[in-house]
Amino acid sequence: MKLLVGGSKSKLFHLHEFARAISKYGIECKVVHDRDIYTGFPSKKISDWFQTRKKFEKLIQEFKPDLVLIDNPSSHFGLATLKAKIPLVVHLRGDYWSEIKWARETSYKTPHRRFALWSKNKIGKKCLKESIAILTLSENLKEIVLKQLPKKNVRVMYQGINPSLWFDTDLMELKHPCVGLLQDAIIWGKTKEMLTLTKILDKMPNVTFYWAGDGPYRNEIISKLNKFENFQWLGRLSHPEKVREYLMTIDIYALVSGFDTLGMTSQEAALMKKPVVATRIGGIPESMNENESGLLIEKGNSQEWIEKISFLINNKEKSKQMGEKGRKFVETKFSWDVVAKNTAINLKEIYEKIS
Repeated sequence: MKLLVGGSKSKLFHLHEFARAISKYGIECKVVHDRDIYTGFPSKKISDWFQTRKKFEKLIQEFKPDLVLIDNPSSHFGLATLKAKIPLVVHLRGDYWSEIKWARETSYKTPHRRFALWSKNKIGKKCLKESIAILTLSENLKEIVLKQLPKKNVRVMYQGINPSLWFDTDLMELKHPCVGLLQDAIIWGKTKEMLTLTKILDKMPNVTFYWAGDGPYRNEIISKLNKFENFQWLGRLSHPEKVREYLMTIDIYALVSGFDTLGMTSQEAALMKKPVVATRIGGIPESMNENESGLLIEKGNSQEWIEKISFLINNKEKSKQMGEKGRKFVETKFSWDVVAKNTAINLKEIYEKIS
């Protein structure tokens, strides 16, 4: 069986890991950058629209895939796959419908950007509707998809991780005790929960909070948090080297999100044996064994954040135990070998139904 994977640039590192892992289970896999192979509006270079069509046709002729997997439902790569009548599978990483709504309400306000969003949504809805199956990043997201597409073949494909990449390394120069956040500010529905930190920073002046990440909503967050001396923004860190150093150095990892389908950064922090505190939202609870490998906070509850962070800072032995159990939990549930084996079984079953 041949599987062609068209993925976004930011996810290629993980997709290549997936390809290597799934090859052990009788699936020949090829990973490409979707926009490099096939693009269209709103790409600025119209000439690319025609040139990439030839790239796509050549790729299909040479590789001859049985299935195509995309990680972005709004990609022209997925649309081209449907037009070529090749079975399409969508790996859905987020709540597509909420993300479109948030985008419409926030950053897509000019006529041009609204038309671009309408165009992307048109492609996304078509790919989701006409795909032969959707693989979701969590059980929580599977429930969301089935509410929108109740007759769709939906299965879970967790984001895998390679535990061997997460090992002891050099330390960064950070002030302790400290709490580290590692998340981008791309989707406002997720990002705005970080504003909860204003109350936390004010009540915990002796704890330094470091944020590593970036995105279009960066200024909305920094303009509010920079007022506190115990907050520092580090920008986006290179993955995995600098991320590994960062997670090695911090005392506690915090995932402060308004919605997340799984929370992969919390898995990386757990593999670095850091206690994780995260918002109880979306699929985040699936990423930990609550009260054993991590702690969960109700959305918007700043007092609960203060209490649980304080508890971990003042109970170093409990923090250490939680970090060690977190690594074991992630190794057992999210290692690429486990994820690839389950995904191979699902893909073969999906393909058999249409063969």
